[in-house]
Amino acid sequence: MEEAYMARPKVPLLSVDRIADAALELVDSGQPFGVNALARRLGVTPSSLYNHVDGRDGIIELMRGRFSREAAGGAQATGGEWHEIVADTMRAQRRMYAAHPNLVPLIVGKTITDPYVIASYDHLATTLVDAGFPEDEVLGVIALLDAFAIGFGLDLASPHDVWQPEGETQTLGRLIADAPHGDERSDRAFDLGLDLLIESLRARLARLSAPPAPVVE
Repeated sequence: MEEAYMARPKVPLLSVDRIADAALELVDSGQPFGVNALARRLGVTPSSLYNHVDGRDGIIELMRGRFSREAAGGAQATGGEWHEIVADTMRAQRRMYAAHPNLVPLIVGKTITDPYVIASYDHLATTLVDAGFPEDEVLGVIALLDAFAIGFGLDLASPHDVWQPEGETQTLGRLIADAPHGDERSDRAFDLGLDLLIESLRARLARLSAPPAPVVE
């Protein structure tokens, strides 16, 4: 009696990691993102994806978690002063957004649920509260930091020459001619912006921590 062998599947079995990799590749390619498009890229049916992820939103969160881990090297900073943690977070997020700029419109329109990303925000919020920032301001500070990181992430992915005046300018043209270009320009602008941001937060924290002025009768 001949032994029966099961045929090896032509398509590798799906996994969360494989779905995340293919989804990021699809988004990075600039092609329209959707469950059907991702299924075609993977060579499977859309229904197969639903066995692993919770639809389009679930895939977006899967990508958010994946590229957040990549940018942070898979580890979350746990030590250091509050301004060091803020700076490390901004640098990691900038790398993240610069590596996948096409993903930004997708994730900013989606509520954050990924456990790793939530834990990162929780650590940042705890750091700011422990540093002395008022609890009713911390979410606002985090929103400010998010906007900063997104902006400079996209700036790093911007063209080599950001400005190209066609005619004479009073000041801009001279500044462009004397300034660095490409990644060096973006790096310098990011470092300057980060210094200004942390200095303003430090100054605000000092004002909030200062004892009230004596009342003069």
